[in-house]
Amino acid sequence: MVDDHAPFRALARELLQSAGYEVIGEADDGRQAVDLCARLRPDIVLLDVQLPDMDGFAVAAALAAQEVAPAVVLTSTRDAGAYRRRLATSTVRGFIHKPDLSGAALAALLG
Repeated sequence: MVDDHAPFRALARELLQSAGYEVIGEADDGRQAVDLCARLRPDIVLLDVQLPDMDGFAVAAALAAQEVAPAVVLTSTRDAGAYRRRLATSTVRGFIHKPDLSGAALAALLG
């Protein structure tokens, strides 16, 4: 899970763990996320679009280039419409508006 707001990470961790997901790592910026994913090799990365050092699309591209690429789901307080063009050409699995985050929403994107 990658988000620069610790309170959101705590809420999302609780929400996803209660839905049966195991949160194996957390990062608060893009560089830390790329390094952590290379070490932990998660299956899924929940990734905020707006980070202090890189945007989520750049992080997603870096993760897609890793030897074992995780499924990346972007999240933001902004609506998906704000990112429509970038989402269409991105390597990410999908997008969840932060207020709509749930285990069911994540599962629906991952199929």
